[in-house]
Amino acid sequence: MRPLHPVSPGIRTVLGISFFVLFVAFWAWITLGGHVNRIFLADPLSMLRDGWRLLVEDRFWLDILITIWRVFGGFLLASVVAVPIGIAMGAWKPVEAFLEPFVSFARYLPASAFIPLLILWAGIGELEKLLVIFVGSVFQIILIVAVKVGSTRRDLVEAAYTLGSTNNGIVKRVIMPANAPEIAETLRLVLGWAWTYVIVAELIGSSSGIGYMIINSQSRLATGQIIFGIIVIGLIGLLSDFAFKAFNRWLFPWSLA
Repeated sequence: MRPLHPVSPGIRTVLGISFFVLFVAFWAWITLGGHVNRIFLADPLSMLRDGWRLLVEDRFWLDILITIWRVFGGFLLASVVAVPIGIAMGAWKPVEAFLEPFVSFARYLPASAFIPLLILWAGIGELEKLLVIFVGSVFQIILIVAVKVGSTRRDLVEAAYTLGSTNNGIVKRVIMPANAPEIAETLRLVLGWAWTYVIVAELIGSSSGIGYMIINSQSRLATGQIIFGIIVIGLIGLLSDFAFKAFNRWLFPWSLA
């Protein structure tokens, strides 16, 4: 294999599926073969049976929808706030000098540390869950967008000035279009992080959602249900990631290599 040499889409698909097949085969071997106690790790068949019961008898699909709403609601709120601030920081250096130290400080603070305060401020309802995702996502988006915008090609900016563009015109017609694909890619990556924040939010002071089901199952040693919940999160994240990629390719076709 040559380093950095691309593979065809067909081979990429086969290789990607092969890993999942090998992973499930190994999982089945260590559980069904008796190498691991099923109390601590359910086998694939038991996991599927438990998952089916959750969906049919316990209406787990409602918890799934609630969690999806929380993730996308908090993520959208963070994006609406963070993207303009990130663009401003990247485009105008005084704004960057004013905000960058605080944003760099705040992005290292774990969202879970804010949960006690957010419960005091917003209660244990939906707003608290949205705010956990907001806090976990907003500073990451701001800083990454600022870095992307700040690295805009200077020749494009100088060419626009030569053609008579104004300062505001540079931002609207050069900086934003040039960085829009990378900003969208940043949002796709941070959306994956948002899923970790919502599960943390649902583990504390919640009565619904995938995280709530997982913590309830843990108290009953229902590892099949726990694994099913984890797999559901992964599948939803994978599907949303593919959808985000497809949307970005459609929205910014010029960015394709």
